[in-house]
Amino acid sequence: QLQLVESGGGAVQAGASLRLSCAASGRAFGTYHMGWFRQAPGKEREFVSAISRGGGTLYYGDSVQGRFTIDRDNAKNMMYLQMNNLKPEDTAVYYCAAEMLDYITKFTADYGYWGQGTQVTVIS
Repeated sequence: QLQLVESGGGAVQAGASLRLSCAASGRAFGTYHMGWFRQAPGKEREFVSAISRGGGTLYYGDSVQGRFTIDRDNAKNMMYLQMNNLKPEDTAVYYCAAEMLDYITKFTADYGYWGQGTQVTVIS
């Protein structure tokens, strides 16, 4: 089993930055591909970013490309999402997730472990 806990959310003005953290405990963190997803009220959960086990492969959703950066520290069992130039449309609950497939993926159904989420609100 793997437990995931997000932190770092909050309410900020448009154009500001936030850094989300995901702390993992349980089985070996470095064996999982990791991802960030978000869900706004009334919308489906949306892919934000993913990172491979070793950190060498990164994926980003089109809406965050160039503004968000994902990274991980396997020695600390941590994953991060640096979010710059935040926009009101980035407002959502952000979730970290883990999967053990042989490939990195953008699909929610492929992720077997999820955190409880952290709220990000961007005020215009």
